[in-house]
Order: sequence, then structure tokens, then C-alpha cells
Amino acid sequence: MRAVTTPTPNGAADTLRLRLDIAYDGTDFHGWARQKDAPDGTPTRTVQGTLEDALSTILRAPAQLTVAGRTDAGVHATGQVAHLDVPRASLEQRFIDGRPGNLVRRLAKFLPEDVRVYKVTEAHPLFDARFAALERSYVYRVTTNPAGALPTRRADTAVWPKPVNIERMQAAADLVVGLHDYAAFCKPRPHATTVREVTQMRWVEASTRDEPDLYEAHVRADAFCWNMVRALVASCLQVGEGARDATWVGALLGERERCAEVRLAPARGLTLTGVSYPAEADYAERIRATRARRDEDEARRNRAPSGS
Repeated sequence: MRAVTTPTPNGAADTLRLRLDIAYDGTDFHGWARQKDAPDGTPTRTVQGTLEDALSTILRAPAQLTVAGRTDAGVHATGQVAHLDVPRASLEQRFIDGRPGNLVRRLAKFLPEDVRVYKVTEAHPLFDARFAALERSYVYRVTTNPAGALPTRRADTAVWPKPVNIERMQAAADLVVGLHDYAAFCKPRPHATTVREVTQMRWVEASTRDEPDLYEAHVRADAFCWNMVRALVASCLQVGEGARDATWVGALLGERERCAEVRLAPARGLTLTGVSYPAEADYAERIRATRARRDEDEARRNRAPSGS
């Protein structure tokens, strides 16, 4: 890719915007977002903190990542995307010809085995991993087999204690597709909208000889709020085991508060598998539309009477 000479949004003409494609096993991380140290001073291990520390060391400049989706503690990723702005001089001084792709090999030497950056490319100055994203895709793996998960897949496969019916689960999943307020399925964040557009929630019977009674939920949306995918999955599983009716799930859409009856499926079964973006020419419009819609949804939510 040709070097982009247009100044990045922060106004620095000598700054490059880099896109990082990332994978990690979330088992031993306290989620994506950097957090404060524990009261005893022990560092809290996060994906963002681990990556930023490695990048800062290699580039000899502060690194601050913007990510497509902040995953919860224990959640994995095979298709996470982030961006950061770095001084062009840092790349030119540290790598032959300043090629961003050379960061991949260097990062592999600095990072622990449970997180990898498998691609680094120079991005358009307006590329925004978070606000330019069109959709995020997740896969949730769960087994209902009495023996539990296959040992070699225990890190990314949850266990549900009762047998389920996939047709009932799909009936519940069909109801959550569309543009809705998912507050009943989300852990609230101050001043954050819970209106999202889910474009797909599809259950697949994924059993094999080695992994019987295995199911996968494929979920895609413009964005997800905190705990949303795990709550939707658990609700479908509750319907699948016969504890709830599918209409219960549909009735929760539009509620303005977290529903105490909605359970959370275990984090280990969830993996962020991909993030899609528009063409470069459409970045600015997508970012503008995303920000405007979030502001509009939040204003509408704040105007609505409590309990509506």
C-alpha cells in the first residue's frame, strides 16, 4: 500500500495510522480494556495493556489503541481489530523502510503466547476501528454433553447442564433479530445507549464424533453492549431446555432495565470472529452516521418515561 500523506485526525502530518488484526485466548485476561492495578499493586492483566506495553517498548513511543469491540473477561477473539497512531519516525528508525508489517515479527517476540497480532497495515487516516465498523460477528460454542467439553477445546467451549432443543432456541433467536433496545440483556453503563441492530442470530448443530451435543450460535450486529451476546445466548438456552417460552425473550425487547431473570452464559464459549468495514471512501460518512445514531438513541432513551 502506498504511504498515506494526508494528516491524521489529530493533525500530525508525520503520524501514521496503523490497523492491527488481533487474536487472543481470553482465559487469563481481565477483558480487553486496560484497568487499574489491584489494591495490593498487582497489575491487572488485560489485552489492551499487554499490547500497548509491547508496542510502546518496540516503538519507543506511547501507544494507545482504539478497538472495534471491548471484550469481557474470559472472552476470546480471532478477528479483533484495533488502530493506533504512531510517529512515522518511530517506524523508520526501528524498522527497515518503516514497513508496518515488520511489527508482526517483533511483536511475536514481546507478546505472551495467548495474544497475537497477525497483521499490521497502514490504514487510511480516517479509519476508525470502533466508529467506522459496520458489523461485529461472534460465535458461541456450547456443549450439553454430560461428560463436558472436549479437553482440547475446554478453553473456548462452554458447558450447559441440561439438554436443549435447537428448534426452540432458534425460535427465540429469530425474535431478537432487528433494531431494538436490548437493555434487558445488557449490563448498564452510564450514559451508554443499549439500542442495537442485530442482523443475525443463527443456531447450528455442530456435533462431531469427538464433540457430541455441541451447538454454535452465530451472532452479528452493528455493535453489542456489555454482556449482551452472553445474555442472548443464555436466554435461548433457557428456552431450549424448556425453562422458558420463546415469547418471554421477545417480551424483553424494549425494556429499559436489565432483567434479573436473564442469565449469562459462561464467558469461555464466546469468540469475536470478525469486524467488517466500508470502503475507504465511505469512512467519514460511516463515522458520522454511527456517532449521530448513538447520540440520537441516547437522547430518545433519556426522554422516554421510566417503565415505558
